[in-house]
Amino acid sequence: MIATPDRTPLSRTFFERPVLEVAPDLLGRLVVRTTPDGPITLRLTEVEAYDGPNDPGSHAFRGRTARNGVMFGPAGHVYVYFTYGMWHCMNLVCGPEGEASGVLLRAGEVIEGAEQARKRRLSARDDRELAKGPARLTTALDVDRALDGTDACAVGDTPIRVLAGTPVPADQVRNGPRTGVSGDGAVHPWRYWVADDPTVSPYRAHAPRRRRS
Repeated sequence: MIATPDRTPLSRTFFERPVLEVAPDLLGRLVVRTTPDGPITLRLTEVEAYDGPNDPGSHAFRGRTARNGVMFGPAGHVYVYFTYGMWHCMNLVCGPEGEASGVLLRAGEVIEGAEQARKRRLSARDDRELAKGPARLTTALDVDRALDGTDACAVGDTPIRVLAGTPVPADQVRNGPRTGVSGDGAVHPWRYWVADDPTVSPYRAHAPRRRRS
């Protein structure tokens, strides 16, 4: 018998912990995106931790910029960035204010509002692919830079909220290198995923992008 997910919103104190504690604990939690067409609910199955000034793979490793300002806190806010001139990626800010750590949401299972997600993800072959990868996830949830800085822990109406859901048992959590991270940051095994879940994205090592001539 499958337990009914807990719909209690996660508090800010949940996110104020060290990012390497928060990241695996986000697996099984629910991300609810409220849109004019209704809510879309996603069960998280894959995430990556980025540890700010301690992590060469983090956007915040070299300090604060106009792009990464949200990462510096407070915790529980949404950091959205645009990458490769095509895609958005969504993170949840963690840790003490000023330390700029966060968790990239890499993949999940759409459990409510799939009909909306399908309209945005026309190339998905089935529902397992709706949010299988960080860019697919944001496309399915209709997340872009307009939502950068959203307080996911706000009281009252907020376009993004994270609910308690059903945490994944420790023996079902796997970890390994982060996808596409190069240099010194490539060694950190800070990608976490639910074992054998079909919505988890495939691992890809970093490959330098060639500039078009």
